[in-house]
Amino acid sequence: MTEPLLELGDYSIDLGGRPILRGLAFALARGERVALVGPNGAGKSTLLKCLTRILPGARGRATLAGRPLADYRQDELARRVAYVPQAAGVSIPYTVEEFLFMGRYPHLGPFAAAGERDRGAVERALRDTGTAVLAERYLDTLSGGERQKVFLAAALAQETELLLLDEHTAFLDPAHQVEIQRLLGRVHDERGTTLLAATHDLNGALAHFNRVLALREGEIRFDGPASKLADPAVLRDVFRHDFVILRHPTADRAVVLPE
Repeated sequence: MTEPLLELGDYSIDLGGRPILRGLAFALARGERVALVGPNGAGKSTLLKCLTRILPGARGRATLAGRPLADYRQDELARRVAYVPQAAGVSIPYTVEEFLFMGRYPHLGPFAAAGERDRGAVERALRDTGTAVLAERYLDTLSGGERQKVFLAAALAQETELLLLDEHTAFLDPAHQVEIQRLLGRVHDERGTTLLAATHDLNGALAHFNRVLALREGEIRFDGPASKLADPAVLRDVFRHDFVILRHPTADRAVVLPE
């Protein structure tokens, strides 16, 4: 059996004296595309921040490529895992190109200048995300859609095998949502990157991901193929709300609508 890229067992964290994640247990295989869904406060963003150690203090077993997550130095972890936060409202006083070069820090020694490989990684990320035309622009002059693509480009410049995304289509209009989803599909297909994406977009999860993990109150309530999420009983259990299940008029998949 192939060793999973990421594996959690009895994984929990309390914040402010309140349990946020409760005994999570799951594994991600290399190359999977997994959507993380659930109502507000379910623990989705918390999980991603724990996996990148933005939030310390998690308990339980967590291994990355067979090695305990706690044993990684931060620069080692950043060579394997990249995190794409929500870009809305973030003000960063750098140009797009400067921001992408900052994503190369895990691969550089102290005070080392960027080399040919670093420049190549930045150029490839700009090209793959269609952001080369923005390279000299400052981040705070970009639209929400442009900024989200730049945040993704910075993560790609890290050249990691696991990409964690926190509401990567939030605050975007439908056209930009589709553009970002298609971009992630290309990244997955061309680079073999493993994706774990927290999202409130249930139909996006059904359309663009192979597997869904659903959280409620910090616990896993569903873990299975994306198509199996489109079940009224499953959705009711996760969201405590009723949904209507329809068929997409042109694609062979379900569409879910809240009652």
